[in-house]
Amino acid sequence: MTSRFPVLLPVGGLLIALISIQCGAALAKSLFPVLGALGTTAVRLVLGAILLAVILKAWRAKLTADNWPPLLLYGVALGVMNIAFYMAILTLPLGIAAAIQFLGPLTVAVVYSRRGVDFAWAALAALGLLLLTQLDNAQDGLDTTGVLWALTAAIGWALYIVFGQKAGAVHGVQTSALGMLIGAAIALPFGLAEAAPVLVRPDLLPIALAVAVLSSAIPFSLEMSALRKLPARTFGTLMSLEPVIGAFVGLLFLQELLTLTQWLAIICIVVASIGTSLSASAALADEGNA
Repeated sequence: MTSRFPVLLPVGGLLIALISIQCGAALAKSLFPVLGALGTTAVRLVLGAILLAVILKAWRAKLTADNWPPLLLYGVALGVMNIAFYMAILTLPLGIAAAIQFLGPLTVAVVYSRRGVDFAWAALAALGLLLLTQLDNAQDGLDTTGVLWALTAAIGWALYIVFGQKAGAVHGVQTSALGMLIGAAIALPFGLAEAAPVLVRPDLLPIALAVAVLSSAIPFSLEMSALRKLPARTFGTLMSLEPVIGAFVGLLFLQELLTLTQWLAIICIVVASIGTSLSASAALADEGNA
């Protein structure tokens, strides 16, 4: 039993991180009636940026004219991703928005893949998206604008990964804090007017701070720890569970009931993501043995 602890602890930590992110999104939704989606995004990113800047000691980063552009693009992608996702959950159930957004990293994995099987996983993900978007909007509560926002969040997440790898190679652990600061600067002009009530209503600040902690500080710390201790295959597989966790969190805390077809669509996307993650790990193993 003792030998299992080194694996069980980071696995448990990563699952807590995924739950934390979705609980943060659910709590953020409770602020929408007061702050709006843009105001909530701005507050969450600003507070999250402050927290990460302190935790990761962002002031230690050495910025130059040469290494600044990838970081800027990374921060812009982060800001767009967060704005689009919060705009998506304004009209979409949390689990559905999370599933559509997850098409971003899945697409990146397929594009960089050298294995034909990954195109089969991509087809399965496309089937999941088709099942979601072909539903009767009036009957199942799907909003076309919300779907488009979720797809925009997926594009933002894909760019976040691409530019994050380039920026991370230069700035290391400070990349996340610096990117969050840039993302906050992107979101703040759009949400400033809606976010103003936080300044005059002290009762809103603890909720906004909780959103930032749940969505940024806790998951980042736990994910970084898990990434150092878990194989890439295990890490990627567990991360793929995020849409399902989002659906359950939405059901428990927001009473967002999904149809059987919607659950099937989410499962298609999750299975495709797991398959792509396992395939990528196998490809890396093959390269290492070559």
